[in-house]
Amino acid sequence: MSLEYLLTIFVICVSPGIGVVYTLSATLGGGMRAGFWAAAGCTITTVIHLVIAMAGLAAILHTSAVIFQTIKYAGVAYLLWTAWSVLKDRGGLSLRPSAPQSRRALVWRGVVLNILNPKLPLFFVAFIPQFVPAGSPISLLFELGLGFTLMTFVVFLGYAALAARGRQHLLHSERAMNWLRRTFAACFAGLGLKLAAESG
Repeated sequence: MSLEYLLTIFVICVSPGIGVVYTLSATLGGGMRAGFWAAAGCTITTVIHLVIAMAGLAAILHTSAVIFQTIKYAGVAYLLWTAWSVLKDRGGLSLRPSAPQSRRALVWRGVVLNILNPKLPLFFVAFIPQFVPAGSPISLLFELGLGFTLMTFVVFLGYAALAARGRQHLLHSERAMNWLRRTFAACFAGLGLKLAAESG
């Protein structure tokens, strides 16, 4: 993998999105352990989308407006529900310390949040081929995709570590917690509305 490719995917992964916001909120609510499994769930989704893209299903999403819109609005609804849950400080998305969530629950929520974004497989189809010379074997596509997956996991763990480091200080400030809850809720809602506004 070229340095240009690694720098490009690093910038993409660092840019705040659904996975980053979820990893941060999970870490603040359950500590580094929760952040690790949240990051794992989001990373698993990149593998799923990579397989979908390589299998050509991204082309189906691109040409079938009905399928694309169905998945898109399911994702929008889930993101808005997530925003409401964070704002109300309820359930597994609460930022306050609670009984530890299972690894399965943390991973599953990360998968669902990201799998309902039909833009991801289209992104792989549009982005990765730019770094593949003509005539290259398909194995290079998987290599670049797995590089993206690894970068995603490392960056998300970095976000989790930062959140875990300042977690105790934030938990002791009611004002800071209220601000964070509203910020995360606004981020989830904003991402949902952005997805709704995008066309296939």
